[in-house]
Amino acid sequence: MHHRSVAVYDRFLANLSKILTKAEAHCEARGIKPEAMLTFRLFPDMFPFLRQVQLACDFAARACARLAGEEPKSFPDTETSFAELQARIAAARGYIAGFDPARYDGAEGREIRIRIRGNEVTMKGEAFLNLYSLPQFYFHIATAYNILRHNGVELGKGDYMGG
Repeated sequence: MHHRSVAVYDRFLANLSKILTKAEAHCEARGIKPEAMLTFRLFPDMFPFLRQVQLACDFAARACARLAGEEPKSFPDTETSFAELQARIAAARGYIAGFDPARYDGAEGREIRIRIRGNEVTMKGEAFLNLYSLPQFYFHIATAYNILRHNGVELGKGDYMGG
């Protein structure tokens, strides 16, 4: 479970960091104010780019903590720049790297309790990871990627998947 969670989240957060670097360079090269990219949303009822990155970090950090049997650390949502988002990603990666793989022994059967839209939900670790946390994580990373592509940042599938 450690490899299926921490390793996956870490890889895709590293890819997200590289994507942010390209987005910032795109803004600089074209004279686009970073705020325009950071606050862009694909549709009015969707979260902006900035929030997509924050949520990807949150889903990774919270899942790794819960699967390790710990209460998740909270990250305040105060970022307003590419540099601050990079720091958020680095903090999330550092946090999840700190979990001892032994803490994940038996995590697939561990009961995980979370609140979803105000309702308390309990599921086993395996279902939590595969049916809730990873899909949420990928959704927010893919949406962040799509916002950047929509705004002309030159990205490809290799940027999303990493090397």
